[in-house]
Amino acid sequence: MARIQIDRGQIDLWLREDIGWGDVTSEATVPSGHQSRAFVQAKQAGIVAGLSVASAVFMTVYPTLQLVEGCSDGQNVRPGDVLLTIEGNTRSILAAERVALNLLQRLSGIATQTRAFVEALGTATVRIVDTRKTTPGLRMLEKYAVRVGGGHAHRFSLWDAVLIKDNHRKAAGGVVEAVERARAYVSHMTKIEVEVETLEDVLAVCRMPQPSVDFIMLDNMDMDTIHQAVQLIRTHRPLIGIEVSGGVHLGNIHHYATCGVDVISVGALTHSVRALDISLDLDMPKGVEHYR
Repeated sequence: MARIQIDRGQIDLWLREDIGWGDVTSEATVPSGHQSRAFVQAKQAGIVAGLSVASAVFMTVYPTLQLVEGCSDGQNVRPGDVLLTIEGNTRSILAAERVALNLLQRLSGIATQTRAFVEALGTATVRIVDTRKTTPGLRMLEKYAVRVGGGHAHRFSLWDAVLIKDNHRKAAGGVVEAVERARAYVSHMTKIEVEVETLEDVLAVCRMPQPSVDFIMLDNMDMDTIHQAVQLIRTHRPLIGIEVSGGVHLGNIHHYATCGVDVISVGALTHSVRALDISLDLDMPKGVEHYR
């Protein structure tokens, strides 16, 4: 997978929020010319994502820092594994530490969570995809972390595909009306997906003349209803893709994976993920208990 590129202006914003007018603690306690070597280490097992982002943060603070990555994005790591080694100005390392670790921990947590969902599928060929339930300003990075973990991307934002949800259906006057309006409005090159919650709406969409939709999302349905919906779609419109969403977790995903759907979307990949525990520690020479 290609390394992700992050905009320098966004890094500047993150650093401005944390450093502000300066790192008063390091300025008060660390001599300005002090040099150190630091290790960024995993404190729990997981999948790494965002090493290049963390490196970019350190290099933005102090471009002459020397960095060596100890692994690659997508790699399994264990507690104690060195992810990144940094050498150079101590004040700069400490100033960049929190922003770099926050990003690396969160993205690695997303990749680790995604890998767990992918592995729970077993031999099923269903795709695990993300949602737009991301942290504002971090969507590109968080969706990248999903891909690192073995998942796939849903639409990136509101502009790149039509996804008709419950409020769109209500405002348009029903599911058929919403689909007809969308098909008349967008180019034939634009994908249209409609979210449905009842078998009645599934059947109504299936009975529409083609072209209607590219995907039907079965939202918050129980397993019995999902099986019935899949049967209806495969019988009436076999070329329409089927997505299932809502209530999916590691304990039940294997049931969804075997019910005949093509895609399972999981908001929990990004909206409530637990960060991977990662730390940064300075490597001081033996016997030296204070800064030179």
